[in-house]
Amino acid sequence: MRASVVLSALVGCALADDVLYSRRLLKRGIDDEGHYNMSFFHVNDVHAHLDQYVKAGTDCVDPAKGCFGGYARIKTKVTELRAQYPDHLWLNAGDEFQGTLFYSFYGGEKIAETMNDLQFNAMTLGNHEWDGGDEKLGAFLKNLTFPVVSCNVKSEYADLKSTIKNYHIFEEHGLAVIGATTPTTPTISHVGELTTFLDPVDEVQKAIWEIRNTTDIKRIVALTHIGYDVDQQLAAGTEGLSLIIGGHSHTLLGDMDGAQGKYPTIVNDLAGNEVFIVTSYRWGEYLGSIDVTFDDDGKALAYHGAPIHMDNTTKLEPDLQAKITAWRGPFEDFANEVVGTTENTLDQTACQSGDCLLGQVMADAAFEYLYNLTTDTPEDQRPSFALINAGGVRATIDAGNITRGQVITSFPFGNAVTKLTYSGEDLLKILEGCVSRVNQFNNQKLSSWFQISHNLNVRYNPSNPAGFMLVDARISGERIDPEKEYVMVTVDFVAGGGDNILPKRSDFVVLDTLDEVLVDYIQAKTPLKNALEKRAVKYVDIFTLSEAECSLEAQWMASSTATSIRPKSTPTAHGHLTRMSRP
Repeated sequence: MRASVVLSALVGCALADDVLYSRRLLKRGIDDEGHYNMSFFHVNDVHAHLDQYVKAGTDCVDPAKGCFGGYARIKTKVTELRAQYPDHLWLNAGDEFQGTLFYSFYGGEKIAETMNDLQFNAMTLGNHEWDGGDEKLGAFLKNLTFPVVSCNVKSEYADLKSTIKNYHIFEEHGLAVIGATTPTTPTISHVGELTTFLDPVDEVQKAIWEIRNTTDIKRIVALTHIGYDVDQQLAAGTEGLSLIIGGHSHTLLGDMDGAQGKYPTIVNDLAGNEVFIVTSYRWGEYLGSIDVTFDDDGKALAYHGAPIHMDNTTKLEPDLQAKITAWRGPFEDFANEVVGTTENTLDQTACQSGDCLLGQVMADAAFEYLYNLTTDTPEDQRPSFALINAGGVRATIDAGNITRGQVITSFPFGNAVTKLTYSGEDLLKILEGCVSRVNQFNNQKLSSWFQISHNLNVRYNPSNPAGFMLVDARISGERIDPEKEYVMVTVDFVAGGGDNILPKRSDFVVLDTLDEVLVDYIQAKTPLKNALEKRAVKYVDIFTLSEAECSLEAQWMASSTATSIRPKSTPTAHGHLTRMSRP
């Protein structure tokens, strides 16, 4: 099987091409035994970024300064790759919906038109595809001109039932593509009663067995929207897959800075065979590209490839770009839509130095959004509070009418709500990092202040050294218990390590974008009467307080027990050790 491998030539190729190879067969292409080589191009989690954008996710105003993604740019590259590699599949791993005005304004209409223009060979469904409900998703799928696969989605809605297949067989390649969607979708999107989600590992294995028992197909690939960690569980928990092309977790794989794993990541299946796992970050910033060599039994033997950065070095395909640019025209009217009113100016200017009203409103909206979304879950799985980064709050909203454009301007990055669970012990370390601006897990500085929802109150002493500033933290009036677990609502950017507020995580689910969450909150609460509250508060001399404030301070002090929530010692100005105390 390993005959005619010329290692010296291969090493030279690897150095020139920056390619990666399987340990099982150090050879690219069809070998002397006739093994089949095939190429796969893939994207995932584009989230309505039809047009190019700057790094932060906002509109590309000056391409000379560097812009990324955009389906016109991707079309140029995919057209080149298709000509270069005739035996190929061009696959989409889901979450085309939600993230820009192309979805907020047009729904799925322009996304479907664009995807058809790109001529995908197959797509699986992401959780955000259900953001408009089953009926709207069904209408979207009926407009697509390529197969949609997801073996663990079972629906009695007519359009979904008729369009979603367990798998699709590409006879010309002797290959099957099985789809799978995260089973958490019903708790994070708007799934109707007639649609259910089964365990993806079990259902993928059933599909593999069915393909083997009813066809001659041996090459089997999974196209998933279940997340990088679960993709690895899928590979390890099944037998018969050779390649998993995934999405959902916005995971960057490759050799570039910030990558969270290798492209591909290799996991052994139940039979000990290698399964290659790939995914391509998010928003179309990278185009996944991998060649796989299969043996006669459909096992993956070798790979070659890496994600391709979709930057200004790839030109925009002019015809598609002209369409996308024209679709922007109606956005102006959409942005001018009044979504509600506010009695007070929602100030942003103070967000990086302390409590600010717009930050508090956004945190409250995020908390309420997820709390309402989890009404059917056990109480200990429902959110405890929300914490967002002040750096994501970009512009003040004046008192009076609030337009959709103002909301988008204030939260322009396409960041989305997510949730994370922490022990009380870790939560106290996180909050200490927030107030001291030094992350207590890595001792690196934070690059943003924070804003919190109404049910979290924090008191801190900035006179103390970093690591000892947090003096009190309460959720709904109760001290944080180090032994309990708490569910935090936050932003995907923060969850992924953004601004160094949290320890970097990848095991989270992306929900609705901040602008959509805030619009819904405004529409439900209008006219907003929110006023600035003291949520993250420095200690002050009690003699400087008003009579009412003094009474509240006295009540708080009476309800407090020890002088510090953290039993640590810190040096005083005289060099002695003492426990933290109130000034």
